[in-house]
Amino acid sequence: MIAVTAEAARVAADAGVVAADPDAMDAYALGLRYTVALSVGVGITLGVLRIIKGWPLHYWIIGGYVVAVGLTFLAPDEIVGIAYDSGGVTTSTITVPMVTALASVSPRRSAGATR
Repeated sequence: MIAVTAEAARVAADAGVVAADPDAMDAYALGLRYTVALSVGVGITLGVLRIIKGWPLHYWIIGGYVVAVGLTFLAPDEIVGIAYDSGGVTTSTITVPMVTALASVSPRRSAGATR
């Protein structure tokens, strides 16, 4: 994720979205990492709530796609690719192993746990 955000900062600086000095690019990359981390946390929280409450999954998937497509039209052209790349990075190499690890140590999944 660090390499992706550093490249995103370089692309944003080349497009004139942020200043081309190292401090501004570092701040942009850090902000992008925080945004992605917060989004993953919100996603995990909503997923846990969905499981606990028994909400249907297809409503969440359809709603997520509607929000993503809507934001695509509202976002500046320079960041649309970065946004989709960030989403792809977090849903594959970061989120899946982390969520799997969290699920494997869940008290309900442990052999000795009581309900």
